[in-house]
Amino acid sequence: MLLTQDQTHHLDHKQVRRLLKDASALPSIGQRMKSISAGLLGAPYLVNPLIGSIAEPEVFVATLDGFDCVTFMETVLALARASDAKGFLDLLRNIRYTHGQVVWKKRHHYTTDWARHNIWHGWLRDLTRGEGTLVKTKAMTTVAGLRPRIVSFRYFPKRKLSRISRRLADGDLIFFVSTRKGLDVFHTGIVFREGDHVILRHAARSRGGVVEQELAEFVKANRMPGFIIVRPTES
Repeated sequence: MLLTQDQTHHLDHKQVRRLLKDASALPSIGQRMKSISAGLLGAPYLVNPLIGSIAEPEVFVATLDGFDCVTFMETVLALARASDAKGFLDLLRNIRYTHGQVVWKKRHHYTTDWARHNIWHGWLRDLTRGEGTLVKTKAMTTVAGLRPRIVSFRYFPKRKLSRISRRLADGDLIFFVSTRKGLDVFHTGIVFREGDHVILRHAARSRGGVVEQELAEFVKANRMPGFIIVRPTES
């Protein structure tokens, strides 16, 4: 058994139970993610919320006290799939790390790796495919301590947002492709429908916490070639 440090003792189990209870009667994972993420609106943005590096032992961190964009996304996904606090922690560990091993090199540092891992587990389904997509190939070099490598991934070009928005469902995860050399994705969020509007809920550093805004507004305001969409599965 792999022995690791953890900071799950900082987790507010009462809040976890309340979020799970409020979402438990909802029939779809998208509806549960909508309820859970609404309960986390206003949580502060945390810079580098996880503990560990190539030189520092990895610590399993689970908290509702604040998030960056990835920890917000994976926390909501884990809560929506869980029935109790233990199940939430087990899911979060396995969503974040290969084989659930709390080791820095087993953490999914790049978002496209995170997505492939969770698609492989059957927890997500890739919607970024077909004639409307483009392929980008990049050398992944941003994370010091990881061996550089070449990756290719599909994305929807930014100009396709209006058309793709009509196909989005509650709980879909969106990854915004980076223009930065050596990086695949610069930001992530969760989308929900409000009538004819598509709302992005995300942990935004520029806004200091978990907020919601029109998806089209965010895309228009940020430089990007496009975006990736994956959908949580029901089972």
